[in-house]
Amino acid sequence: MSFSSRPARVALWIIQGLLAALFLFAGGFKLATPASSLAAVSPLPASFLKFIGVCEVAGALGLVLPGVLHIKEWLTPVAAIGLSIIMTGAVVVTVATMGVGPAVTPFVVGILAIVIVRGRRAGATVRMRRTSWEQATANG
Repeated sequence: MSFSSRPARVALWIIQGLLAALFLFAGGFKLATPASSLAAVSPLPASFLKFIGVCEVAGALGLVLPGVLHIKEWLTPVAAIGLSIIMTGAVVVTVATMGVGPAVTPFVVGILAIVIVRGRRAGATVRMRRTSWEQATANG
């Protein structure tokens, strides 16, 4: 699948925006909720859930800020990789505690994060090659 066309780039931005909003909400919720309440709704330790919340908020910011600010854009696929790892854990925990049905949502979110990894990695590779070529011709 080519991510160089304009519709593909727009689709990637839409997915990134939606996932950023989702992770910002989910992570913010984990951070704002008291530890005792988190412990009551999950088999995982509250401190671990707080850590996941920090990672989700950082990942949400990493999905959009590098592209918007045009600074260190290689961080976007890194953030998406981290979020896909979190979603892999979410799928495993959800299947173990609630069954397969409820695990569909984190699975789909993880797949969308992997789509961002693939799409933004491809764009970063093209930009890196272009930059290397521009440097070589400027020095040559």
